[in-house]
Amino acid sequence: MVDDYQRIAKAIRYLRLNTLEQPRLELVAAQLGLSPHHFQRIFRRWVGVSPKRFLQFLTAAHAKQLLRQSQPVLETSFAVGLSSPGRLHDLLINVDAVTPGEYKNRGEGLLIEYGQHPTPFGPCLIATTARGICRLEFLEASNADASLDSLQKYWPMATIQENRQATALAVEQIFKREERKGPLPLFLNGTNFQLKVWQALLQIPQGSVASYGYLANKLQCPKASRAVGTAVGQNPVGFLIPCHRVLREDGGFGGYRWGVERKLSILSRELLQHD
Repeated sequence: MVDDYQRIAKAIRYLRLNTLEQPRLELVAAQLGLSPHHFQRIFRRWVGVSPKRFLQFLTAAHAKQLLRQSQPVLETSFAVGLSSPGRLHDLLINVDAVTPGEYKNRGEGLLIEYGQHPTPFGPCLIATTARGICRLEFLEASNADASLDSLQKYWPMATIQENRQATALAVEQIFKREERKGPLPLFLNGTNFQLKVWQALLQIPQGSVASYGYLANKLQCPKASRAVGTAVGQNPVGFLIPCHRVLREDGGFGGYRWGVERKLSILSRELLQHD
């Protein structure tokens, strides 16, 4: 399964770099040493759509169109304070931020349990507390230890221990959304500005995207696009706080803390299945 995801990440990278050439299925499959039939099957399983449909998604013109189409939806979302009344993914997330005293104490007296698990977008490290999920990071083989070190630095005074049995339930709830029995609480530790940006990200509905400038305007910080981008990149809870739904002003897909190929995989599944 991990090998398959690495193959698909390589395929996404190849398609992204060769979008204008519109490479045929056979050519992309050959890059991976797979038959066209096998490549198409595992690509659809991981990404959720066919390679041909994904290639359509990658065009710059389509990305710009997505930004234009999203604006009326986002206006409504921000106006009513909800991401989307019909979106189970967004409505079933409750955010509990640390208090100023807790922020200063950096997790003193807090028990954090973590585990590593497979997901549709590659392996992840997830960390939970009694008050909610405090971290979700996608992993590569080279950064698994670094992610755990980062968790410890983020909550330096907390007690951190592995508990895969407890965290497995959270992963199942996140990536099997139709089976959720209740809301998914998040426990976030950040500055006031970071928390405002992360809350704004939660108001981007599934099937929509926004630009950094748009978010800056909605936060009444029109000249702070760069600061907004920095806060987006510091999001500690991937996927649930949808920083993958933010594009550049020109429609470019931009970067992603856990790899642009993974960002494109998540986005394409959300956007193309929403069509």
